Amino acid sequence: MAAIDSFNFSEKKAIIRVDFNVPLNDKFEITDDTRIRAAVPTIKKVLADGGAVILMSHLGRPKGEVKNEFSLKHIVSHLSSTLGVDVKFAPDCIGDEVKALAADLKGGEVMLLENLRFHNEETKGDEGFAKQLAELADVYVNDAFGTAHRAHASTTIIAKFMDQKMAGYLLDKEIKFLGDTVENAEKPFVAIVGGAKVSGKLEVLKTLITKVDTILIGGGMAYTFLKAQGHNIGNSLVEDDLVDTAAKILVDAKANGVNFMLPTDNLAADKFADDADILTVGNDIPEGRMALDVGPDTAKAYAAEIASAKTVVWNGPMGCFEMPNFSNGTFTVCKAVADSSAVSIIGGGDSVAAVNQSGLADKMSHISTGGGASLEFLEGKELPGVKAIRG
Repeated sequence: MAAIDSFNFSEKKAIIRVDFNVPLNDKFEITDDTRIRAAVPTIKKVLADGGAVILMSHLGRPKGEVKNEFSLKHIVSHLSSTLGVDVKFAPDCIGDEVKALAADLKGGEVMLLENLRFHNEETKGDEGFAKQLAELADVYVNDAFGTAHRAHASTTIIAKFMDQKMAGYLLDKEIKFLGDTVENAEKPFVAIVGGAKVSGKLEVLKTLITKVDTILIGGGMAYTFLKAQGHNIGNSLVEDDLVDTAAKILVDAKANGVNFMLPTDNLAADKFADDADILTVGNDIPEGRMALDVGPDTAKAYAAEIASAKTVVWNGPMGCFEMPNFSNGTFTVCKAVADSSAVSIIGGGDSVAAVNQSGLADKMSHISTGGGASLEFLEGKELPGVKAIRG
């Protein structure tokens, strides 16, 4: 795979797939520009070389319809001030007008294309659509890890029509951390896996069992495992159709010598609300109550495991951390990861949100920008967007 660092973009037009799918409020103001800032180093590299930049992204899910609330025109002003360059805006992403605007683009200039997903051909991976995008530039750079697991026109198919293609700095960093670091992890290697459902983490658990020393389980998914062990789980979240699968994972973990840790105490609430009546109980949840966080003993035990780790991968919260009374498990784990000397990789929207909320983001080695993409990468799958630029 070509390296962006060793490539000279002088007198070249680079079309860069970025992930500018940023949250907007009802005044169309950006409420979190993390994804825009993450793309800046790659854009600035092209500009510093004297190249021109064409940016393409999706925003929301317009499903092939042109809708004002999903127009990328709303981010042009913020993008211009972030880059220190007056960003031009194309009224579409393909067509004669866009082709003419791209042809006129000079070195040091930046143009943002309109939302790719205003065309259904984008998500369908249409070759004709991808070819039209490719014709706008000389070089293709993919810097959108969050969509690299999709074989869309702008993330994968476009690479067929470009002789020069490469990963941007952000995508390259994701590949290094999620691929190389996990494959060659320094031991002890601890995985923290949480979130609501076992179903969403099934494949990653199967893969991690062959790589890690310890797995710490939290969130709603823990109660499917506890039910598999014969515990009463009250009204806690459970996937009954996966109880047998959970039991098999426990057997496989033991066979692989993995320390598979489940909660030993839990916060059991009488309703799903922050003002619920809360009991700290063991692994049998009383009838009429639901477990909404791991208990203090579990949080301490998990923190102790993390403290001795050399590599930590974390995907999914320990409980309903959005409610302060059920946030202790998640934030105790978060502090333990921040305080450890381990290489730490954080993936998944909720884990990333918790880390950002905690104010400890700068203490983590790597915070992944891709939810589904980071999970699939950890599962050992080759992502279509990564494979395409490897040629």
